[in-house]
Formats: sequence, C-alpha cells, structure tokens
Amino acid sequence: MLLADALAGPVLEVAPRLLGATLRHGDVAVRITEVEAYDGPNDPGSHAFRGPTPRNRVMFGPPGFLYVYFVYGMHHCANVVCGPEGTASAVLLRAGEIAGAEPSTARGPAKLCRALGLDREQSGADLVAGPVTLTLGEPVEPARIATGPRVGLRLAAENPWRFWIEGDPTVSRYVPAKPARDHRRSN
Repeated sequence: MLLADALAGPVLEVAPRLLGATLRHGDVAVRITEVEAYDGPNDPGSHAFRGPTPRNRVMFGPPGFLYVYFVYGMHHCANVVCGPEGTASAVLLRAGEIAGAEPSTARGPAKLCRALGLDREQSGADLVAGPVTLTLGEPVEPARIATGPRVGLRLAAENPWRFWIEGDPTVSRYVPAKPARDHRRSN
C-alpha cells in the first residue's frame, strides 16, 4: 500500500496507525511512540479550524506531507497530513525513540523536532520523496495502544485523541492546559 493511501483515511484511524512508524531526516530516525489527532474544521483545537491560512495551507493538501509550525516563539512541532485532499487534518508527532539515545531525547513534540533537525523549512516535505521520510511499521497491537486527552489545549482538550504505546519510556507525561487568566480587575 502506498503511504498516501495509508494516510488518506479519517484522522482518528490514521493517528494510532502512526505508532511504531519511523520518521527519518538525514542520519536520525525516530520510531514514533506518541501522537495527537487534529480534525481540521471539526476540531476547535486544530490550526485549520477556521480555514486555510499561509501557515496551515499544507494541511489542506494531499496526505503524506509534513506540516511544521513554530509555537511559543521557540519550538517547532511536526505533523503528518492525513485524510482526503482539501479536508484539513493532521497528526501531531508527540514523542519517539531514537536507537541508542536516552528516552527523553525525543520526548515531547519540540524535542522530537530538535532531535530530527526539523523546522519550518521542512514544512510541506513529501514524506516519500524526502528529505524527511516516513515508513509505516507493523501495526502496534491494539491492546498496547492507550488513548486520552490531548496535551496543553484550551479548546476540545477533553477529546481522547492522544494515542501512545502503553508503558513506553519515551512517551511524554500528560499536562493539561492552564486556564486562561482573566486580566480584568475587579474594583
């Protein structure tokens, strides 16, 4: 099966399928152990909820491309575009294992990008042609896949759209979003 065909399904089916896949950039390969699904126009937590922008336009393209964004003025995060072309959805790559490295090396989306040397320059990369490539592995046994709320979101955080390999030491810890502060003063 072609990679684009495997990624063309609904995001909630594709996300757990990415567990155990290998993302490679240059000499570094990461076996994916944790992901989060983002369902575009059906998901207020998604960058594509309000439609296409120059930043998120790759999410609306065909499946099998990389979407990298910059957050908090300091971190890059990488997503695999999935679903049918024209309907934005993507899977955030949250954590992974690098053979021979400490478990924390690629624990969390920013560390994963740092370990692979990914930044916005790779956004839009074809995950077959490269320079960043994705290879699907054997599916992880469903009994080993855990699911729960997404990390750090204020909108739709309660959706159990985070998937991880149960017991894997590279998986990040769950951190709920902090509630928005009310900056108004009471007199």
